[in-house]
Amino acid sequence: MSNIFKDPIINENPITKQVLGVCSALAVTVLLETAIVMAIALTLVITCSNVIISSMRKAIPHRIRIIVQLTDIASLVILVDMFLKAFAYDMSKQLSVFVGLIITNCIVMGRADAFAMQNGVKESFMDGLGNGLGYGAILVLVATFRELLGFGTLLDYRLLPESMNNGLMILAPGAFIILGLIIWAQRSITNVVEE
Repeated sequence: MSNIFKDPIINENPITKQVLGVCSALAVTVLLETAIVMAIALTLVITCSNVIISSMRKAIPHRIRIIVQLTDIASLVILVDMFLKAFAYDMSKQLSVFVGLIITNCIVMGRADAFAMQNGVKESFMDGLGNGLGYGAILVLVATFRELLGFGTLLDYRLLPESMNNGLMILAPGAFIILGLIIWAQRSITNVVEE
């Protein structure tokens, strides 16, 4: 049971090992605050969708399972988006389309179909939480480096002088560089070798 939760955070991280969800990892990581909100949003959606799909898995006909999963995930994403608009409107504007794209995020869809459809509620909850936290950890790590090196700040607190700001870090290539270094480090630490 602990491996179901722990593996997606470290050894089987959806971004560093499976290279899934990279688009949002590049798009919403310019600022740490947006990365944290996106990580929380995806973690809530993947965990709740896994639980819902798992609890209904025996009643879902195989031929319409993807439609049911998409409907479930889309409903959860709409709730998250409405919550952000109601309680964090500025953040909702910053994340705009990226929250909506959680619906088609391959991590969320993959876990619903590959794991929640075959496992019980408790295991699916742990899997969703582990995958969400693994995804979120990478987002937060990338955003920390990008904001610190690009703006010299973290959560609007200046830590480095403006003269040390690196404009590359706030652009997509900066995100690719940071993400590539994180993937390299994670695979080196866990001794992953591509075949």
